[in-house]
Amino acid sequence: MNKTQASSVPSAPDAPALAFPWDHPRFSSWISIGQACQLMQQSLARSLAPLDIKPPHLDILINLYRFEGISQQALARKLLVGRSNMSMLLPQLEKRGLIERRGDEKDRRVLRLFLTETGRDLTQQAMVVQTALIERMLGDAPAEDCEAVARSMQRVIGLLLAEQAGEEG
Repeated sequence: MNKTQASSVPSAPDAPALAFPWDHPRFSSWISIGQACQLMQQSLARSLAPLDIKPPHLDILINLYRFEGISQQALARKLLVGRSNMSMLLPQLEKRGLIERRGDEKDRRVLRLFLTETGRDLTQQAMVVQTALIERMLGDAPAEDCEAVARSMQRVIGLLLAEQAGEEG
C-alpha cells in the first residue's frame, strides 16, 4: 500500500492509528464473533439436514410462524436480505407445500406469506432442533453473560444498520 492508498483508507473518529487490525485491542473479539457465527450456522445446517431445510429456510419459517401474514417486503427487511434472495427461497418453500402466498385484500400489489399445516409442523420440529443447539452451546453460560453479549451485539447491529442507511440515503 502506498502513501496515497493509506491516506484514502477511512478511519473512525478518535480511532488510534494502527498498522494492522490484529494490533487493535478488540480484534480477538471481532474474530471470535465471526467464527462463532459461522460455526453455529454450520452446526445448525447439519442439525437441520434430517428435516431437509437449511438455515435461511428456517429463518423464513420461524418468522412466518411468529408473524403470520407478513408481507414479502417486510420479511426481507426483517431478515436483512434483498428481494432476489426472497424470490429464490420462497418458491422453494412454496413448492414443498410449506408456505403459501396470498394477495393482500387492501393492496393487490402486496403478497402476504402464511405457513401451511405441513409448514407449521416442520417449523415446530425445526425450532426444537434449534433450541437444543442453543442449549448445548450456551446452556452452561450464566444468563446475565448471554444478555450482556446480546446487548453488545444489538449495539453493533444498530451501528451497522445506521451506517448502511447512511450509505443508501
